[in-house]
Amino acid sequence: MSRVCEITGKRAMVGNNVSHAMNKTKRKFSVNLFKKRFYIAEEDRWVTLKVSAAAIKNINKKGIAAVLKDAKANGIVK
Repeated sequence: MSRVCEITGKRAMVGNNVSHAMNKTKRKFSVNLFKKRFYIAEEDRWVTLKVSAAAIKNINKKGIAAVLKDAKANGIVK
């Protein structure tokens, strides 16, 4: 499975390693992902999601139900 956040849709970015002599080589900036279980009280079940650190902060602030509702509205979650 690809390294993509299931809530925010964040994925790896591409950039350059820059040496002291200004030589540039391609590199990849990976997403800070975690595999985490969340309890959805409305559905009375546990859900395992692969989420970024930013998404975990968002879930802690708004709640899992509100975040999933927003993700569905934006077309990220099915």
